[in-house]
Amino acid sequence: MPLHVPPAPAPALRSVLTALASPTAVREARTPSLLRAQGPVTPELPLPVHVLDGTATRLAGWRFLIRCGERSVAAAETMLTPDGWAFSHFFEGPYIASTESALRQAEVMQQPYQPRLLSIPGLYMLALWLHGDCAAGADTGDLAATDLLVPLAPAPPGIAAHRPHRAAELLPVLTHRVTPAPLLGSPA
Repeated sequence: MPLHVPPAPAPALRSVLTALASPTAVREARTPSLLRAQGPVTPELPLPVHVLDGTATRLAGWRFLIRCGERSVAAAETMLTPDGWAFSHFFEGPYIASTESALRQAEVMQQPYQPRLLSIPGLYMLALWLHGDCAAGADTGDLAATDLLVPLAPAPPGIAAHRPHRAAELLPVLTHRVTPAPLLGSPA
């Protein structure tokens, strides 16, 4: 089944295109793969990035894979500001290849899904979130019990990367492992 990739907001895409066209933004990104890219680079496969806060999610940004030729060389992230969508930063690392691998894995599943990224900051974890409601807006929709979560590599110890889990099964494990930060001034 094909994945139903939601369209990114036009201002988010424009901000990434502007950053890619800026030699200063690319040079200051400190992403060797992007700096060494030979030929045109294009932002592709926009994915909404949601943050898990307890059991609720909120849209935090959009991530675009930056392709040069046949391969992704970096990623660009945008964030929502009071003035709208703005370019945040370029980066590279293992999550780029891991995201592509998880998306290829999801494309052969029988059920259609809307792909999203889910950040779990308390575990330094990122997962491909396969949302079952393909018609939902990318900025809406809670994590449903039947949605699939595919932890991306590197995953935290004890959590297998690239193994799809129903949200109802994985969320209790994740929330149990996230330790709330102590309040300032409280005894440790």
